[in-house]
Amino acid sequence: MQFRNSTFVYKTKTSIKVQNLFTRLIFIFLFLPLIGFTQSESGTTYAFLNLPFSARSIAMGGNFLSVYDHDISLALGNPSLISTEMHNQIQLNYIDYFADINYGSVSYGRMFEKLGTFVASMQFMDYGRFDYATETGERYGNFTAGDYTINIGWSRALSSTIFIGANIKGLYSAYESYNSFGVAVDIAATYLIPEKQISASLIFRNIGSQIKTYTPNTNEPLPFEIQAGFSKKLAHLPLRFSVLLTNLQKWDLTYNDVFANQTYPLTEIETDNKSTGIDVFGDKLMRHIVLGAELSPMKALSLRIGYNYLKRKEMTIPTRLSTVGFSWGFGLNIYKFQFNYARNSQHLATSPNYLSIATNLGQFLGK
Repeated sequence: MQFRNSTFVYKTKTSIKVQNLFTRLIFIFLFLPLIGFTQSESGTTYAFLNLPFSARSIAMGGNFLSVYDHDISLALGNPSLISTEMHNQIQLNYIDYFADINYGSVSYGRMFEKLGTFVASMQFMDYGRFDYATETGERYGNFTAGDYTINIGWSRALSSTIFIGANIKGLYSAYESYNSFGVAVDIAATYLIPEKQISASLIFRNIGSQIKTYTPNTNEPLPFEIQAGFSKKLAHLPLRFSVLLTNLQKWDLTYNDVFANQTYPLTEIETDNKSTGIDVFGDKLMRHIVLGAELSPMKALSLRIGYNYLKRKEMTIPTRLSTVGFSWGFGLNIYKFQFNYARNSQHLATSPNYLSIATNLGQFLGK
């Protein structure tokens, strides 16, 4: 009995040390975003990190959500949502992107009694195959290009309503004979009001640096971003609203059109120089806001829609607005599997398809 007690004390002390280590790392990295403000905005590397991987997230307009309902597909974008219910969950994402480009991820959750719950993920982005060619157009072979990430996510409850989490990411890019290694961290916190079915999250994404650059003396910053999210499920209707705030590290997301020598958005008011200060402020504010809604008329079915104002202003054609900036999708629970599909209207040319499949291996193999 004495041996068992000493073993228990040892394991408890070890788990506390591990948890404290992760917690300290989280708070240390919370100060690192300050470095992001001093980095050059001329360009970033590993831009694929900000792409949405979850079909549920993109269907509601963004690349993350603050919904705390134990969905492992949301953990990659918001690690503070990791919970013990994700134990043995596995999820696959696949995105049929533009041209021959496709990307995806696989995630697996595992709960350790003393250490907490971890979600391990692997992400890839395949840009396809390219031809070598001479100045005269003569082809003589081909090469490939791709980005890859290994991600370990962890979360801890500070109280019954406050959760913190982090993703630690190892990054690798290979473009023909050029390659790069890097490391990044996501820091997130979520606050719950269970009785009102409200959740809110704050996220610092892609804090880190290149370890090996593509070429000597050309270190590029990572696509650092501060995000916040809010979700509310109605008490008497199976409807959830979501509001996402993106790019909080930078207020003005407008840009100059070097060809037309005008400042976007290209509206008649802007062109006629009749825009007011309220118009400009409203436009800049809306570029940070993503709206989404999820209707669940039955347990096995969810219908989703999202609207991204920034995407619509940057990617639409004034003469053919169409549905650019809108996204939609649905979720199905069939047998022991969860299927999520989304379609995102990014441009008139095409709309990428997003597919996610998840299940709990414990249902087949035992816990």
